[in-house]
Amino acid sequence: MSANNGSTRIEQDVSSLKQQATNGDATAQYELGRSYMRGSGVPQDYEEALKWYKEAAKKGSIDAEFSLGYMYEQGLGIKRDYGQAFLHYSNAANHGHPTAQNNLGSIYERGEGVRKDLHQAENWYHKAADQGEPTAQCNLASMYLLGKGTTKNPQQAAMWFRAAAESGYAPAQDNLAWMYYTGTGITQDNAQAARWVRMAAERGYAPAQLDLGYLYEQGRGVSLDYAAAYMWYKAAADRGVRRAEAQLRKLSDVLTKNQREEASAAAAKLTDSLPKFDLGSGPATASGLFPRH
Repeated sequence: MSANNGSTRIEQDVSSLKQQATNGDATAQYELGRSYMRGSGVPQDYEEALKWYKEAAKKGSIDAEFSLGYMYEQGLGIKRDYGQAFLHYSNAANHGHPTAQNNLGSIYERGEGVRKDLHQAENWYHKAADQGEPTAQCNLASMYLLGKGTTKNPQQAAMWFRAAAESGYAPAQDNLAWMYYTGTGITQDNAQAARWVRMAAERGYAPAQLDLGYLYEQGRGVSLDYAAAYMWYKAAADRGVRRAEAQLRKLSDVLTKNQREEASAAAAKLTDSLPKFDLGSGPATASGLFPRH
């Protein structure tokens, strides 16, 4: 199929979707809202997305309720309003929408649009985690690890980090690596720490790139390799991790100019080839978990 034929097909699909949405089809209204939200087949237009999500939500679309919550939380197409975000997330969460449950837990944890309540945060994270939502599993694990809203339980933290890590969620992979590195709630194992942190680093998660650099610098779970450490530190620094810059300066004293240039070129190539991980909605994970000296 040619590019022109593909474009024509998309335009026909959107035209059909608009007709169905105008006729009151809730599924079409939600899908049209999502098209405007993403700029898929139509120019990106948050106000139009909001309009169609509202129409779909009136007809009981739980996905539209969640999407409205997200738009109010992020201030997309409308002034940011955590109270409205809380309302729409609550509507979707009470109907079992796992991502809405996670985001509702996040709102309770941060106290935005509602009084801060760590017990409610833990409750909603748990509901979403039980449905296999990896961000919620990671957030729930963090609460068990820190004793926020619940009793400290490193073993439960390790279990939930693993569940999210096995789903491919990079922050959980980095956190599970830290659990292995420190022997917190799990048997200490540097090789496993390196395995999981590499998975997260190769998904474009910058804090894990910083941590993998540290393991190469120390020779923990991987062979001691200052050039590899420099490459991963540079990749993390290029994605805005400021702590990586100090590590680069430190390694500059033990690498030749040529080694640094080769490692920097490899980091640039790596950065171009890897996705940029976006945490999206929810509490962000700390930037780099492993110790620095």
